[in-house]
Amino acid sequence: MFQYRTVLAQLRRGASEREIARGHYMGRAKLAALRKLADERGWLDTGTPLPEDAQIAAALGEPKQASSTISTLEDHRERIAGWLDQGVNGATILAALRRNHGYQGSYSSVYRMVVSIRGERTPDATVPLSFAPGEAAQVDFGAGPMLMHPAGALRRTWAFVMTLCFSRHQYVEFVWDQTVATWLGCHRRAFEWFAAVPRRLIIDNAKCAIVKACIYDPVVQRAYAECAEGYGFRIEPCPPHDPQKKGIVESGVKYLKGSFLPLRQFRDLADLNAQALGWVMQEAGVRVHGTTRQEPLALFELERTQLQALPPVAPQLGTWHKVSVHRDCHVAHERVLYSAPFTLVGKTLWMRATDTTVFLYQDCQLVATHGRGRRPGERISVRDHLPPAAQQFFAHDRAWCLQQAREVGAACAELIERLLADHILERLRAAQGVLRLRDRFGAVRVEAACARALFHASPYYRTVKTILVSGFDQQPLAGADGAHAHAPGARFARTAQSLFNPDAPRH
Repeated sequence: MFQYRTVLAQLRRGASEREIARGHYMGRAKLAALRKLADERGWLDTGTPLPEDAQIAAALGEPKQASSTISTLEDHRERIAGWLDQGVNGATILAALRRNHGYQGSYSSVYRMVVSIRGERTPDATVPLSFAPGEAAQVDFGAGPMLMHPAGALRRTWAFVMTLCFSRHQYVEFVWDQTVATWLGCHRRAFEWFAAVPRRLIIDNAKCAIVKACIYDPVVQRAYAECAEGYGFRIEPCPPHDPQKKGIVESGVKYLKGSFLPLRQFRDLADLNAQALGWVMQEAGVRVHGTTRQEPLALFELERTQLQALPPVAPQLGTWHKVSVHRDCHVAHERVLYSAPFTLVGKTLWMRATDTTVFLYQDCQLVATHGRGRRPGERISVRDHLPPAAQQFFAHDRAWCLQQAREVGAACAELIERLLADHILERLRAAQGVLRLRDRFGAVRVEAACARALFHASPYYRTVKTILVSGFDQQPLAGADGAHAHAPGARFARTAQSLFNPDAPRH
């Protein structure tokens, strides 16, 4: 009614209808009708006060309603309202009406009906949250540009964004995946970027952080819980399907996509991250934020003192995995094999993998520790984890054989050296067999047998064993007169002359 009172005041001052129409208060036809009504009611008399809004409204009567037609979906209004309550979208509603109710109309009719139904409902009220300095930060992932992966394929990147709720200062890092290890690494680098830690982190229900999403009792990833304990922050997951609870970082991701990514070119992931951090400090951090109406970096200087200090020693972050011990006494993680005690073959263990170390646990008890492997196919083994027979086999290597042979005697050492010096055949097992004869015959007899085998130019395991079994090692190798004592027909009792003279008589 204020518009009508303004026009009546101008008419009282003698303004023409043309002048009033040029002021865009109302059209000339409507203005002429108002002048006629004012003359009839005496409202143009300057000696009387202007009428109240209620008087003008009563004189004008009820406004005319625009003519409308009844929707072809009016009979389905309640049904459509029920579907909307269930979260069904308009396209699905149209398909169901055509399939089950013979509806032949268009999507526009469905859209108008949906708008009409929603317009009848009271909209949900929202209350923006406020945060004290250093109280909280919000974390989210957003889709980044496509880049050439080092493996040679074009892959999608993902933007990790952590935004401080008070100052709106943020950390941005683009990564190749959203794994638990990547998630934890981004947190560490974000805290180092801020040189401080917020008291609370508000996140969504990504699998890298939350195992089971629930409004009341969410289950946090074991590795992420260790990260929170190490840095001293609390985790606050949003309720399922309610991303508005972290609207600050949602807006930050949207701003990143709209302001940073367009019209830029990136050589690789390192170049992308370098440009992103430069953009945060030179553009995003010095803009006047639409909500706080201040620069994020300026507010961050106030917030910095209220954040928690970084721990003196950075916590060792690690991911947890269930692994099975295979028949070869090893478990596999990222195509690297790590040994476990042979008694655990077939069992399921928990593996904690950090950047430098791998730990294996059974029932909360540490059973193995290894340095982190880097090369696919690498096998990292501890000899004590292998079965006793395998431990013995690997322990009795060439160096061990030579050292044990020297302890037996000079003849044994020479025979073992000859066995291991063979350039055609690997004779490690033969050397091990010769030394194993000590357990049955003793070191003294083995030394004598080796001496006799060398004398006969037959440095072989079979020769030494035959001498020992036959007892020839207990007979003198040569008499004082040079004759050889031996049993008749013994193979290893031939004279030295018979060895080098095929025509010499044999005993």
